[in-house]
Amino acid sequence: MLKFNFNRIFKARGIDKPFSFLVKAGYSDNFATRIANSRIKRLDLADVEKLCELLNCTPNDLLEWVPEKIDIDADKHPLVSIKRNDKVVHLTQTLNAIPLDRLIEIENLIKREIER
Repeated sequence: MLKFNFNRIFKARGIDKPFSFLVKAGYSDNFATRIANSRIKRLDLADVEKLCELLNCTPNDLLEWVPEKIDIDADKHPLVSIKRNDKVVHLTQTLNAIPLDRLIEIENLIKREIER
């Protein structure tokens, strides 16, 4: 089953208060609540695009595939690329723990990886 998983991208982007972040971005309280609590079943493509622009991500980053137990070959299915594990990237916290003299080195490494 495909479902939205907004908590993952909020954590990865260091957004501690998703509701406030979304309201500040112009979303209604109702919409922001449903997104912040991952209680949304469907979205218009225009909303998906706007969220992707806001969060600097792709639709795949917003989706998660949870295979049904009857799916015998789930590991071979193309949707396996959006099957998520429980690990969430905490880049902001990791970067905050790095000594300042190493940050330039890491920034250069990241830039080289992005250019590839």
